[in-house]
Amino acid sequence: MHLIIAEKHIAAKRIAAILAPKKPKQVRVSGMDTYEFKDEDRTVVMGLSGHIVQLDFPKAYNNWQKVESKELIDADVITTPTHVKIVNALKKLGKEATHVTIATDYDREGELIGVEALEIIKKVNPEVDFDRVFYSAITKKEIDDAFANPAAIDFNLADAGHSRQVIDLVWGASLTRYLSISAGRLGKLFLSVGRVQSPTLALIVDKEKERQAFIPKPYWEIYATLRDKSGELFNVQHKTQKFWDRGEAQKVMDIIGDNATVSSVVRSKKKDKPPTPFNTTEFIGAASSIGYSAANAMRIAESLYTSGFISYPRTDNTVYPESIDLRAQIEVFKKGTFKEYAEKLLAKDKLVPTRGKKETTDHPPIYPASLAKKNELNDQEWKLYELVVRRFFATFAEEAEWETLKVRFDIEGEEFKANGARLLHAGWRWYYPYNAPQDRLLPALEEGDVLSIKSKEMLDKETQPPGRYGQGRLIKLMEELGLGTKATRHDIISKLYSRAYVHGNPLQPTKTAFAVVEALEKYAPTITKHDMTSQLEEDMDRIAEGNIQEENVLNESRKMLHDVFAEFDENTEKISESLRAGLREDKVIGICKECGSKLMVRRSKRGSRFIGCDGYPDCNFSLPLPKSGQVIVTDKVCEEHGINHIKIINPGKRPWDLGCPQCNFIEWKKTQEEEKRKQPETPRPEKITDVPGIGKVTAKKLEDAGVSTVDELEEVNARELSKNTGISVGKIMKWQEAIA
Repeated sequence: MHLIIAEKHIAAKRIAAILAPKKPKQVRVSGMDTYEFKDEDRTVVMGLSGHIVQLDFPKAYNNWQKVESKELIDADVITTPTHVKIVNALKKLGKEATHVTIATDYDREGELIGVEALEIIKKVNPEVDFDRVFYSAITKKEIDDAFANPAAIDFNLADAGHSRQVIDLVWGASLTRYLSISAGRLGKLFLSVGRVQSPTLALIVDKEKERQAFIPKPYWEIYATLRDKSGELFNVQHKTQKFWDRGEAQKVMDIIGDNATVSSVVRSKKKDKPPTPFNTTEFIGAASSIGYSAANAMRIAESLYTSGFISYPRTDNTVYPESIDLRAQIEVFKKGTFKEYAEKLLAKDKLVPTRGKKETTDHPPIYPASLAKKNELNDQEWKLYELVVRRFFATFAEEAEWETLKVRFDIEGEEFKANGARLLHAGWRWYYPYNAPQDRLLPALEEGDVLSIKSKEMLDKETQPPGRYGQGRLIKLMEELGLGTKATRHDIISKLYSRAYVHGNPLQPTKTAFAVVEALEKYAPTITKHDMTSQLEEDMDRIAEGNIQEENVLNESRKMLHDVFAEFDENTEKISESLRAGLREDKVIGICKECGSKLMVRRSKRGSRFIGCDGYPDCNFSLPLPKSGQVIVTDKVCEEHGINHIKIINPGKRPWDLGCPQCNFIEWKKTQEEEKRKQPETPRPEKITDVPGIGKVTAKKLEDAGVSTVDELEEVNARELSKNTGISVGKIMKWQEAIA
């Protein structure tokens, strides 16, 4: 029996459909769907679910309190199955197999996933014959060619993937444990630290520090609105774009009269070169510009790939290989949505695509592998599919051509200017219209024309701080610095969001991020620098090339980590103090208007959250908070209440922009009152046990705290009562609402 192993179930299903002489039979094995057909031999195709095993430490190392963080550096790393049904299916089919073909994705991760599956099979069938097939798109031609030309498994490439897993586990686990214990942040709120994650976070925090340190400088701009002979109005600006002295700007304003004379008109043409083919970084950047997060773009691209619509989306290559018949690939689109564009390209005598700077041999640039119909995809999938198709077409198109116009004006001896641009020939921009510059049209003007001045304006402005990183720009910077790989960078950014280190896009760091990065930069700077992790990335490349043994790289990695912990040991108390102080600031949401103390995110004895005043017990001001989700304090401040806006982050859900907690609470109370008015009037409870939610046991708790009547419950301070009874502030406030 010939066993073919694909990386995912959908890939297995497509590969089986392509290879089978007729429709393959779906067979259930150990609870997993497989696809079986008869050719020269019985063939079974099964899909994995990515990695089916994971690396971990022995259970003895799981206790954070008993096992020191640095003991993890040299601890054994074991492999445990994560998908028992798939492992059982592999064992069952593996026993019967005479030949195994690994057909997982061709990259480090895919090679490692295939080797993991092969090792499970070899435990039950040590002498089984095996080989490997490589493909870049799940289309009939690519799959047929791949299986007609099987190759050997690249164990060096798999070792490189395995080394990354070990290094990331050891670094992440030991550093996360150390910092979380130092900060007193255990449980769900642990402080995540990672080999790639932390230098990336440091980039974001350092950029925010630049913004905070930035001192705006005032400047002035001067504009005049002119009217041409036909009555058309347009604006011109003084040649000094920024006046740093207000007095100088005012002098110019004072002399502007009624007329302007055209002093020169310069017309020229400008070429606009077509874009290069998509690699992963360029694709993520383009997807980001049309509203997709990096993680979402890659998730959708992966789905389009496994469905056979685009080529493999994890690639560094920006040069189409000669093995692709590019004309035939364009001919695929002679029918359907893109027919007009394909026919125009095919009318060319010769198709010469653009070439980027990076050329690799593993996978081609991202290109459309087959024709999709709009009704086959959801809206998000279609938009990204269309982006890939249009980019592919644009790489064969001619340059766009613009006519530019530079006009200079004389107004009382002062020079003003206006620039225009008009697209003469769309070229590649007809195929790829994203983020295209707009025409800037000026009226027909000739040297010596005299125009009337309708109005003049002096604008007060100030210089702006450097912009934050958008996801696309950050991924490009990570690539430049050697942080992560094309397959992992978007995941790193997702982790920063899920760990509540950043919010928004462009990425804005939270106070928690500041606390962690500042502590690390001061006392263990190695972790926040890109040099160390980029060196490890280079070493992993050398493993893949067969130039160094995996064990050597793992040993070097452990030595680096021991050096980091030596820095920790010298500054343990200072790190703890720095983290705790920084994290305390993360809970501050503003100043209490009643007493001037800090308003803080707090927890009651029962664990419920609320916003309370640091001046307690002298000040009892409090506000409720949602029961679940991580509270992110933003830098936006409510003008009315002086409180920072907050966001609530729940894993797997979109962030909830709650806004000002006090405004939110006021609005909630209004809604409750309106709902109450709509409902039939209920009599006011006479006894405390008549209040919904208060039974005999709860009533006894309240009585012990000095609250035994409905009137006393209505008047009592909810926060004070919560402290004395352990009942949440939110629950007490609901009771008070019910009897109001």
